[in-house]
Amino acid sequence: MKRPTIADVARHAGVSKGAVSYALNGQPGVSEATRQRILAIATEIGFSRSSAARALSAATAGAVGLALCRPARILGIEPFFMALISGVEAELSARSYALTLQVVADPDAEIAVYRRWWGERRVDGVLVCDLRTDDRRIPALEQLQLPAVVIGGPSGTGDLGSLWSDDEAALTETVEYLVALGHRRIARVAGLADLRHTEIRTDAFAALCQRLGLVDAVTVWSDYTGEEGGRATRRLLSSAHRPTAVVYDNDVMAIAGLSVAQEMGLTVPGDLSIVAWDDSPLCRLVHPPLTALGRDIPAYGAHAARQLLAVIAGQPASRVQDETPQLTPRGSTAPPRER
Repeated sequence: MKRPTIADVARHAGVSKGAVSYALNGQPGVSEATRQRILAIATEIGFSRSSAARALSAATAGAVGLALCRPARILGIEPFFMALISGVEAELSARSYALTLQVVADPDAEIAVYRRWWGERRVDGVLVCDLRTDDRRIPALEQLQLPAVVIGGPSGTGDLGSLWSDDEAALTETVEYLVALGHRRIARVAGLADLRHTEIRTDAFAALCQRLGLVDAVTVWSDYTGEEGGRATRRLLSSAHRPTAVVYDNDVMAIAGLSVAQEMGLTVPGDLSIVAWDDSPLCRLVHPPLTALGRDIPAYGAHAARQLLAVIAGQPASRVQDETPQLTPRGSTAPPRER
């Protein structure tokens, strides 16, 4: 798990280390075509011109990186990420490590950040969030040989370490609970469709509803924000086959859904039952308090940080299953009224 060196650039380019030095420092001695080819290879493998200087000053960076591909305005109101980061910070600070956090616009920008961090010796490893289907970040990190732990899985993480929880089991518990209350028209307001955990939940929901004969079950997609969650709820509640229960992929959307239901003159839980994923203080502050799937998210972050530090120390990458979210019934769920 070594950082790229001048020798690595030279080997990939098929030139001497001296030629690489000339190209990187803008000195004469190589043709312009060779210079551009060397610069492109250096960028591709994550080598930075400052790598050599940093290598002389420190053996390790003493920092872990976390790049988040979410709008900053969403992160500011997203309890899950705030709790996750608090757990990561607690574990890292106890080991005298710092957390380097950066918000990026898209996966390509995220990969570029990893290359820069690793090439410039700014981090010793990274935590990867929001695993996607066919996630191109995974092979990029494997190529860089950058120590990494993916918060997600269990599949699609390549040879990298991963920490995950059983979303399928949690969703099954939730739907079976609603069916036991008497609900037959159950809807789900999902998060971003390209995220791997969204796909797992969607597939599990569809398979379970088919097995239970819930022919009116439906999933609609959103982006985790209250605005989009509220719009999705309004469309569901305006449909001819209005659901009697809705499961939301996060607490922010669930609270927005509660507000929309009340605006439309529906009572919760009399006319509509609501369940939120990722329990938070917000779920307990609204009226009625929301039934929610909860787990210890700060501990989840701490476990991920601890796992990454072990990889940085040279231990083999491992796949670890963390605790499954548990359902806590509250005032937002009840048997449906006859219609």
